[in-house]
Amino acid sequence: MAVSRREFLLRAFGTFGAAALSFERFGLLAALAQANDYKALVCIFLAGGNDADNTVIPYDNYAEYAAVRQDASTLRIPQSSLLVINPLHAASRFGLHPSLTGLHELWGVGKVAVVCNVGPLVEPTTRDTFLNGSARRPRNLFSHSDQQAQWQTSISDAASPTGWGGRMADKTAQLNPLPGTFPLEVTLAGNTIFLAGSDQRPLAIAPAPTRIDSALRFDGFPDPPDQAPRYRAMRDLLAVDNHLTLVRSASATINKTMEIEATLRLAGDPVAPFPLNPRTTLGNQLEQVAKLISLRDFLGMRRQIFFCSLGGFDTHNSQVAGENPLAGTHANLWTQVSQAMKAFYEATVQLGVASQVVTFTLSDFGRTFKPNGGLGTDHGWGSHAFVMGGSVLGGNFYGVPGPNGTVFPTLVPNGPYDADDGTGARGRWIPTTATDQYAASLATWFGVADVDLPAVFPNLVRFTTPNLGYLAAA
Repeated sequence: MAVSRREFLLRAFGTFGAAALSFERFGLLAALAQANDYKALVCIFLAGGNDADNTVIPYDNYAEYAAVRQDASTLRIPQSSLLVINPLHAASRFGLHPSLTGLHELWGVGKVAVVCNVGPLVEPTTRDTFLNGSARRPRNLFSHSDQQAQWQTSISDAASPTGWGGRMADKTAQLNPLPGTFPLEVTLAGNTIFLAGSDQRPLAIAPAPTRIDSALRFDGFPDPPDQAPRYRAMRDLLAVDNHLTLVRSASATINKTMEIEATLRLAGDPVAPFPLNPRTTLGNQLEQVAKLISLRDFLGMRRQIFFCSLGGFDTHNSQVAGENPLAGTHANLWTQVSQAMKAFYEATVQLGVASQVVTFTLSDFGRTFKPNGGLGTDHGWGSHAFVMGGSVLGGNFYGVPGPNGTVFPTLVPNGPYDADDGTGARGRWIPTTATDQYAASLATWFGVADVDLPAVFPNLVRFTTPNLGYLAAA
């Protein structure tokens, strides 16, 4: 039976999958860039809401923590097990969860920092203004989907069709020598609003051990497909009826996907130095990122943004294993994250780009300080984030000081940071640092001009510190 051109295009979209839908409106605009002017941002999203209160723990003021996370049969991490850190500008010592050995090592050599008590805000908010309703609140506070979107869009008072990663890409694409020839943005974790822009579109590919040169495979064609009559016929069909707007857009999308598939096929599968064995979910994603970074000159890239993700952090139960707070879901997840991040940093060192790549974490929210009685915690708000890289001014805490005069919150339910009130207060920390400030610090380092910051972060003007200072100036 004859197949119409419309039917053919619809089938082609289905054959090429979601990756084909990621590309449109790519131009071949010439721009100049310095050969050594390379920078990459790598986002690691910890899906589900990380329990920050069991990730970064007071050491000298351990009694404040232990008073609520009461005994070893609940969530309390023993003080003797903590990986001690001494932030440069803090008056006391803290401890990292014992699973964070890799990040602890990098902290010790100044390559990791912590941004404290950060989260989605519409405007600066205190406990008083939150409880009396005079401060505007983020939409649908404590909701997974809404808080994930707000972390990734940096817009907390309205729905947004774009993410701050995508808007950064829109403003920095011209820094690549030939913007549009290869996507500035790559996701290793499927579709994400973080990378959605107005002009730029992300490439979605599979993590390692999938080979780079087969990351965009066209089903139904031989490998390589170039000389196959059916493939060549398809290329010819894509040049037909381009005076029609919808046909032209569909054809351009498929053509761009085919061009990128051919580019990756030509690139081969580089061997990236990635010392992680056995393989893990996040490790596989970061290994693929390392491979793409190793191809930066071949691909003509001076700016790149990557998105990775690891789920399982929604620890309403089984956060710890029975009566062993050093085991269980949370410990296993952070072992994976810490090992993968350290292996990735070591890969950037071997590739000669350690100071040109910054890796950072996001998560839905922190969790309640009071346990829920089921060896778990519930949805919170403010959290702590890790930033890693050669340009990170590490070994320190960053953020906006709160009521206690420091960037680290007072861990007291119904206290000066708690969004809850009364005898049932569980410790949901009101952020003192906005996602906008955390993200704008990364964007400035990446090369977003000051004049473009309001377009990338529309609410940044509401906060007095647009740059938290945790990255060395370029």
